[in-house]
Amino acid sequence: MTNWVMGKVVEVNWWTPSLFSLKIAADIQKFTAGQFTKLALDVDGKRIARAYSFVNSPSDPLLEFYVIEVQDGALSQPLAQLKEGDDVWVYSKPSGYFTLEEVPKADTLWMLSTGTAIGPYLSIISDGKLWKHFNHVVLVHGVRLNSDLCYQDQIRATEKLFDQFKYVPLVSREAPEIGLSGRVTDIIKNGQLLDFCQLSSLPKDSHFMLCGNPNMVKDTTLLLQKLGFQKHRRSEPGHITVEQYW
Repeated sequence: MTNWVMGKVVEVNWWTPSLFSLKIAADIQKFTAGQFTKLALDVDGKRIARAYSFVNSPSDPLLEFYVIEVQDGALSQPLAQLKEGDDVWVYSKPSGYFTLEEVPKADTLWMLSTGTAIGPYLSIISDGKLWKHFNHVVLVHGVRLNSDLCYQDQIRATEKLFDQFKYVPLVSREAPEIGLSGRVTDIIKNGQLLDFCQLSSLPKDSHFMLCGNPNMVKDTTLLLQKLGFQKHRRSEPGHITVEQYW
């Protein structure tokens, strides 16, 4: 239990009735953008812990986590009850390899996400190192409803600051107010992603980071492999890096 430290909730931001973010002050080890740690609460005498990716840049003084309140969720529901000033356990040793340090250099970086899995990308973008490594960066965020497209101020500010950045909002269950309609695999297959990015084809010198729903990760990986891209491994460099978000 020595790796757990007590954190203090500094801010709770509700984006929708089920999506919220927590900002927490906690003395943990330094993390790399794209990594995750665990949050925990003691419920009925039992410590319940789950992994959450950092949303903030490693240089930020507060830790931020993007959470969906799941019905009957063992931890997400208690987390949703937290208020400013409340205590929460934070695991002090960050983990994970979904980082730029594990991604080979390429001309175009595709960040494909669904739901709250946009979190690690927001951390990587805020960290700022990617602008030196890629000529083009495309962030695709797939959600069910327009209201689920959160962190818009941060994303729009990034668009204004960096010409090489392209944001592709993607809504699957209602007509989109901005961006495209459908799922990640849909817009790759039907060419809408390329049209939105003003491209004639997927650049061969691309790297794809996939994070989110396991079905999206699996189906998109298979689709990209059919298009000639390969999974990336340390021993065998390729074009696809994945992280399943639950």
